[in-house]
Amino acid sequence: MIKVALFGQKTSTSLTDIIPEFLNYLNKNNIIYCVEKKFLEILKESTSIDLSKVEIYTSYEDLDKSVKFLFSFGGDGTILSATTFIQDSNIPIIGVNTGRLGFLATINKSVLLEQMDSFFNNEYNIIPRTLLTVKRSDGVEIENNFAINEVTVVRRETTSMITVDAYLNKEFLNSFWSDGLIISTPTGSTGYSLSCGGPIVHPSNQNFIITPVAPHNLNVRPLIVSENEKINLKIRSRANEYFLSLDSRNFPLTTDVELTIQKADFKILIIEPIDATYFMTLREKMLWGSDKRN
Repeated sequence: MIKVALFGQKTSTSLTDIIPEFLNYLNKNNIIYCVEKKFLEILKESTSIDLSKVEIYTSYEDLDKSVKFLFSFGGDGTILSATTFIQDSNIPIIGVNTGRLGFLATINKSVLLEQMDSFFNNEYNIIPRTLLTVKRSDGVEIENNFAINEVTVVRRETTSMITVDAYLNKEFLNSFWSDGLIISTPTGSTGYSLSCGGPIVHPSNQNFIITPVAPHNLNVRPLIVSENEKINLKIRSRANEYFLSLDSRNFPLTTDVELTIQKADFKILIIEPIDATYFMTLREKMLWGSDKRN
């Protein structure tokens, strides 16, 4: 018996045009599904199908690790949230894009039903995505201390710059005078790092990108380093606190807390249709070729 998990978040886009047909497909093919508790309430607003007896999950701990896929309905941000339920379970994520821009959620909801048979006939590509993990110098555990896109430190409660002293494998790299510093994975290279002038890096590359946020010195540029580097950060600020961001999860920290950032010991698996490629997604999302001169 095949079982899948469903996850999503409240969006401005209605799901009524896809959820009833999607659930009917699962029911017709005897595919069992469990639904994240909050998403179940959203689904109830999108369909008249009886969901009263559907199994729910609320965390990584109670998610059935035997599920074949996790279907994520939303955009890239929804997938970032989904990773906190997946973690190191190796459950592949199928990102159903119900919004506009998405580099991870590459399957538009308008073509989802056309792809379903392929998914359950094992006709797809699995793209492993490297993650970052973070440790605090004071030994306090960070909940879900990993990021698939980026780890960012930024100023808090001050309009002044902060200084981020960065070390690679204990060797001093630079003191970044800026609004903050982004440590990005190749997956996150098309996110916050890109908007701050960082390069686009193919997900198959074994690198991290260090990108300053609004640096004071214009000769300070983004830097690509090996994913095997251990990165240490020390923050100095006129305020006593700064923000640590793991993807979309924010934590206020005091400046006496230093950070160690390195590659996580597990990866997130993203499902792509067999006929899709990363460069196809780039061309579509970045509107490459839309200039008629091309």
